[in-house]
Amino acid sequence: MKLTKEQVQHIARLARLKLTTEEEERYAGQLTEILNYVEVLKELDTKGVPETSQVTGLSNVTREDEARGVLATADELLGCSGLPKVNHQIRIKRIL
Repeated sequence: MKLTKEQVQHIARLARLKLTTEEEERYAGQLTEILNYVEVLKELDTKGVPETSQVTGLSNVTREDEARGVLATADELLGCSGLPKVNHQIRIKRIL
C-alpha cells in the first residue's frame, strides 16, 4: 500500500505538523514501509501466544503511604506569600 501525498498531508494536518514538500515525499515512503511491515506481521500465527504489556521483567517499586510529622504549620506556609492575609487566608483581588 503506497501512501499518496494527500494522505501524508492529511496525517500531518491531524498531527498539526507543517511539512515541506521534501518531508512529505520522505515520510510517504517511510510510512508506506511501516504499513507494509504491519501487513507482514498480520500474517503471523499468534494463537497460543500470551498477550504482554511489559516485556522487560521490571515491576513498579512503590512504598506504603505513611503519615509523617508536620513539617510546617499553616501560618508558616501562609508566610511564604507576600499577599495580605485575613483570618488565616490569603486575600486576593476579586476576579468577577
